[in-house]
Amino acid sequence: MHAPRSRFNRQELVAHAFTVIGKGSRSFSIASRLFDQETRERAWLLYAWCRKCDDLADGQDLGHGMKEVDDAEARLAYIRERTAMAFRGEPTGEASFDCLGVVVQECGIPKPYAEDVIDGFALDVAEWRPRSEDDLYQYCYHVAGAVGCMMAIVMGVDPQDEATLDRACDLGMAFQLANIARDIEEDDSVGRCYLPMDWLAEMDIPPGQHMKPPFREGLTRLAKRLADNSERYEASARIGARKLPYRARWAVLAAAGIYGDIAREVRARGQSAWDHRTVTTSMAKLGWIIRSCWRATQPPRPNADAEARKGLWTRPHR
Repeated sequence: MHAPRSRFNRQELVAHAFTVIGKGSRSFSIASRLFDQETRERAWLLYAWCRKCDDLADGQDLGHGMKEVDDAEARLAYIRERTAMAFRGEPTGEASFDCLGVVVQECGIPKPYAEDVIDGFALDVAEWRPRSEDDLYQYCYHVAGAVGCMMAIVMGVDPQDEATLDRACDLGMAFQLANIARDIEEDDSVGRCYLPMDWLAEMDIPPGQHMKPPFREGLTRLAKRLADNSERYEASARIGARKLPYRARWAVLAAAGIYGDIAREVRARGQSAWDHRTVTTSMAKLGWIIRSCWRATQPPRPNADAEARKGLWTRPHR
């Protein structure tokens, strides 16, 4: 089936997206190379939009150097306006938003998923804080789980296949929980905290004091909880990956392992977790690519479906 005629220069936008993912995330860039060419390019295009929105919202440059911004509402309005233009197939004057326009045309991504992602940025603009564990998961859905659903559709999942999209959402949730565990100190530096207030109270940590030395032991226990929960969502996503074509399954399993190692390393470091930024080494990435090539050929265990999602938070179905 031929893609509809586009008003965008696809080749130039793919080149732009390739540059963005190469500078914005080595882990995702490496995993994306396991896709077939068409899926790989579409994944890059979607990533470019995600990266641009995140950079605008957080005052970053390709995912680096988060800082407070003094025009957060205007940035959010800009993101909404340019995203709406992309869904209408209109050139936006911004390459990363035009990337979204191309992938929407080619894959039929439903607009509500993009709106859900933007609603996550709106929570940050409103200086929202999670009170409960469910609040935390709701936030993770907005900023990462919804992206997982969009990426699954890029890989060929039917937008009506809610069960498989739940698994794709779980992969995004796993990534975001790992991010939160790794970035507790960086988030604190710009006045953010994604640890639920209920969790902090459980550890007798006063609001806004979690990075102070007297509370490091309790903070370490909460980071371990985040890492443990990240692994549970990662396990669910691995089972869902079997619904994908082989190369997409290979890429997803590799990405899950590469990014999952961030959460595992934070947990292993204990109280030293925030002495320096946690990354997955090149050798570890290569190891996951090799292991995932074989694991992508293996049949699921009996009853794996029911076991892996038991007790997990589930996104709202449309």
